[in-house]
Amino acid sequence: MANIKSSKKAIKTIAKRTENNHELKARVRNCIKNCDKAILSGDKENAQKLLADVQKYIDKAFSKGLIKRNTADREKSRLTKKVKEMK
Repeated sequence: MANIKSSKKAIKTIAKRTENNHELKARVRNCIKNCDKAILSGDKENAQKLLADVQKYIDKAFSKGLIKRNTADREKSRLTKKVKEMK
């Protein structure tokens, strides 16, 4: 356990940042899963709405440094391609 006041504060801020990062990454994964489910069910309108949300959260995660540029671009590209190929 830290003894210095600034170290104690750093521990709190690190914990808060870690929690926020985890929440955003989980939101990205859940949005991707929901979009995939909509694609499999054939609901194109819902899939397009979910795709917009996925892109927004992926961009936010990339801007915060949680995922790399190529990973973000690859995920967005794959989902966009799946939605466009729907009937």
